[in-house]
Amino acid sequence: MALAWHLRMVHGSGAHAPCALEKYATRSHRITSLLGGAFASVVMGLCSPAALAQGGPAAGSQIVTVQASSIGSSVALGGTVVAYREVTLTAQIPGRVEFLAGTEGDRFKADDILVAIDDDDLLAQRRSALAQLSNAQSAISNAQVQYQRELWSPQSRSISRSGGMGMPNMFDQMFTQPFAQSFMPGNVGGDRWVDRQADIHGFGTQLTQAHNQALAAQSQIEEIDAKLRDTRSFAPFDGVITRKMVEEGDTVQPGQPLLEFADLTYLQVEVDVPVRLMPGLKKGMLIPARLDVGNVRVDVRVAQIFPSADPVRHTVTVKFDLPMNVPGGPGMYAEVMVPDISTGVSSVPVIPDSAVLWRGSLPAVYVATDDDKAELRLIRLGDYVGSREVAVLSGLQIGERIYVSPPGGAAPGWSHRGEK
Repeated sequence: MALAWHLRMVHGSGAHAPCALEKYATRSHRITSLLGGAFASVVMGLCSPAALAQGGPAAGSQIVTVQASSIGSSVALGGTVVAYREVTLTAQIPGRVEFLAGTEGDRFKADDILVAIDDDDLLAQRRSALAQLSNAQSAISNAQVQYQRELWSPQSRSISRSGGMGMPNMFDQMFTQPFAQSFMPGNVGGDRWVDRQADIHGFGTQLTQAHNQALAAQSQIEEIDAKLRDTRSFAPFDGVITRKMVEEGDTVQPGQPLLEFADLTYLQVEVDVPVRLMPGLKKGMLIPARLDVGNVRVDVRVAQIFPSADPVRHTVTVKFDLPMNVPGGPGMYAEVMVPDISTGVSSVPVIPDSAVLWRGSLPAVYVATDDDKAELRLIRLGDYVGSREVAVLSGLQIGERIYVSPPGGAAPGWSHRGEK
């Protein structure tokens, strides 16, 4: 009896241990202590929790009731994962690539220099334009002085502007100016005021031309500065280099791609959806999707619906937002379950995908019977109705109870998908 009490303390009050222990206790007085100890060890091994786990879920596993969900038909469409923001940097001027900041996978901050093209020729042109600007500014200064002098001290009649003969001013004017203009009354022989206005206009024209030369030189400098900026390609936002198409030393021409740069913080799935399925999609709605990496299932949100359809394929491009920190990256394959509202809506059982055990391609669940026993039952699965819930087409009824998370080794050969 002491031995029977000891085994009950080890195994608790389960249905298997008390039965074996009571039979053993009734005949314990006919077995030697050595054989009794050995037999007790065997009984303890068979009744241990590890042994009992081979025939069903462990005690205390959560049990839920199969719920109904009204779902319609859906169509699985393949798409490609793309970056939320992606740019292709191209060469704007001809030249030789003298600097590359990194290679594929390297991360950079906004405004970091990614590519630089040789700019020695442009710098020489800029120095020449600066010299022309300096000459134009000197011409402006000289033209301003001449213009002001003509305003305040007219030179149209000055003897100093003629050849002169070294004689007194009166005799010089008599020889250098027309006789009628010097001695005849009125405007006979010419008008001093008209001559002065003509000289003022001439000096004003020189000043305007000097200003225009300075403006042309300044414009040339600005044009060269713009080209100098084009010799540097900057990161437009925080991101990574996804593809590099040139190497240092390569000669490039305007329009030639240099590298592709993308922000991988947010990812999207781009899908071409047939026009007939478009009524079932609305911006902001959530639909289930499956990523090719690790067979991960997530809910994606309709982010953008293009306004026009492809006239050849009769499809509309739709972009779906992926949750953050999902595995994979741009270019990988993904499937989205697009609802087809043209078909009827039916009520089907829906269960958590954690309740499904697999043996090859056969799915099954543990059903809790009325007498609280676990029954392994084969089922047929439908489409996912969420990131963690799947519809059951046959093998399970609404209202039945199932184990939510049975251990993978609950039945030999059966395991959760992804386990080995």
